[in-house]
Amino acid sequence: MNILVRILLYLAQSYHEYFQRTSQDYYKSKKVKMPKPELYVIFTGNKGRKPDKISLSKEFFEGADIDIEVKAKVIYESDTDDIINQYIIFCKVFNEQTKQHGMTQKAVTETIRICKDRNVLREYLAQREKEVVTIMMSLFDEEQIMKSFIRSERHDEARETAERMIKMGKLSLDEIALCVPSLSLDELKELEAEVTQLA
Repeated sequence: MNILVRILLYLAQSYHEYFQRTSQDYYKSKKVKMPKPELYVIFTGNKGRKPDKISLSKEFFEGADIDIEVKAKVIYESDTDDIINQYIIFCKVFNEQTKQHGMTQKAVTETIRICKDRNVLREYLAQREKEVVTIMMSLFDEEQIMKSFIRSERHDEARETAERMIKMGKLSLDEIALCVPSLSLDELKELEAEVTQLA
């Protein structure tokens, strides 16, 4: 449901860019012209009992009458053969392949092969296969960078916690290892040596 927050931010940014592109000044008294928004969410998972429409007020404010509202129609996989439905199928195949092969080029190339075999985005994939592989691999890189950053942040926090515990001197390294399981006993010994050296 956080997509509703992102939609709100995307919409504001889109209007901002639209006013700049059309040379309209929303700081003046003359009313600006705005295109009517239509908001859609493409959901690539299984529909189950999920709704056809979602709204910010309902999901975040228990249906209260709020000053800012965002409503979006949700598009799920269907029996149609249109481009959006083919995209949803492509995403589902890709999710299956990443479960088997991880975030790898093999997952991407297998997704493309399977989709071409099933006549899903076949023409597009045939013409732009290298481009699709490059784009999807760059997304992996961004995701891996973010995961690596998060791991690094968590590791730093764990080290700071362990360092405070060592300085307090009330627990053994074995006990600290139980409290901070992301650090090995060897890492704790090294940290203890650093703390002792600084003292």
